[in-house]
Amino acid sequence: MRPGLILGFGLLALGAVLVLLPFVWMVSVSLKPHAEIFTPHVSLLPQNPTLENYRRALTETAIPRYLLNGVLVTGGILILQLVLSVPCAYALAHRRFPGRGLLFGAVVAALLVPFHVTALPIFLGMARLQMLDSYTALILPFAATAFGLFLLRQAFAQIPAELIDAGRVDGMSELAIAWRVAFPLALPTVIAFAIFSVTAHWNDLFWPMIAVTDPDLATPPRGILYFRDAESGDEPGPLMAGATLVTAPLVLAFLLAQRRFTQGLASTGLKR
Repeated sequence: MRPGLILGFGLLALGAVLVLLPFVWMVSVSLKPHAEIFTPHVSLLPQNPTLENYRRALTETAIPRYLLNGVLVTGGILILQLVLSVPCAYALAHRRFPGRGLLFGAVVAALLVPFHVTALPIFLGMARLQMLDSYTALILPFAATAFGLFLLRQAFAQIPAELIDAGRVDGMSELAIAWRVAFPLALPTVIAFAIFSVTAHWNDLFWPMIAVTDPDLATPPRGILYFRDAESGDEPGPLMAGATLVTAPLVLAFLLAQRRFTQGLASTGLKR
């Protein structure tokens, strides 16, 4: 094996270790009894593994409720994003209308604007409409997504125009073509976008801390803060168990959709 190849694999392995080490340590602490966590000796493997920390995390806190909120919020956001983005992306890719290039340029420019810039006016608008402290406040601001629109437009642009024309000849409406022809063909990209969307909003702490104060509406990261403030103190075991429970669904979802995810990223070129 060539030295350059060995060096490349070595750097990749080192990067993987650095990325995975905090997660390994989190799971390790979650399986350790309290007395073992505060020993002067550092050990990745628990000497006396226990599930007591998980029992406490599930029974002494509202983590099951936070996980349910996370599913409802991320699922609601993803559904609205697809409902809005699929027809718009199809129009940008396969419809001719004045200002199409300018509109697509505005979408690309919107990718450069972080959500934090628009958070204050969105908060004020929702406060005026009395929509704060609700699932609507957690879901609605993310219904329109420049990233999803850009990603799906790139995928739809690679669909041959002949297929679109065939749908029109068969009497299908443009909306039917978008959902029944373009959407299935771009499914790997849709799955890749879904993983990005769910991961971003499942882990989001900024907006839930602003939009809701009711603990019953807390998403997983917000709920972990309640858990830390109320329960952790010198009890990092249950805290790490809660963090593991919050992280596990994302890891499992990514592993199940890994092939589609990589296919989706590979199929989104920069075709204009």
